[in-house]
Amino acid sequence: MNFTTVAPKVFKAVLALDAAAREGIDPVLLELVQIRASQINRCAYCIDYHTSDARKAGESEERIYQLSAWEESSLYTEAERAALALTEAITVLPEGVSDDVYAEAAKHFEEKELAQLIALIFTVNTWNRMNVATRKTPGTE
Repeated sequence: MNFTTVAPKVFKAVLALDAAAREGIDPVLLELVQIRASQINRCAYCIDYHTSDARKAGESEERIYQLSAWEESSLYTEAERAALALTEAITVLPEGVSDDVYAEAAKHFEEKELAQLIALIFTVNTWNRMNVATRKTPGTE
């Protein structure tokens, strides 16, 4: 299904949400978060899309490759690690967002930044669900 043509109002609304969620977030962190959520959600289209954008933003191949094992990697800053932990907690909601995960993120991001990060995470999850549900694969528009 080409969601863009079948449900253009919904698609445009998600685009607007996406643009609003990105405001003020470091481009590299933005892509790391979007790749990690997409890995968890098994959205091949979004993984492909965001790894390409991460490279354009200056991200290294090594950090992209190690992202699925970020907890064991020494390549990520404390702030990135807090953002990735928050990404995983929000993406895998049955477990919820623990007080510890939230507190660690709040330690590295001011309230407005944290709100933007949370918005980015739920937005990429929306994209992932839309693309997985409609069988969108890399190489398609």
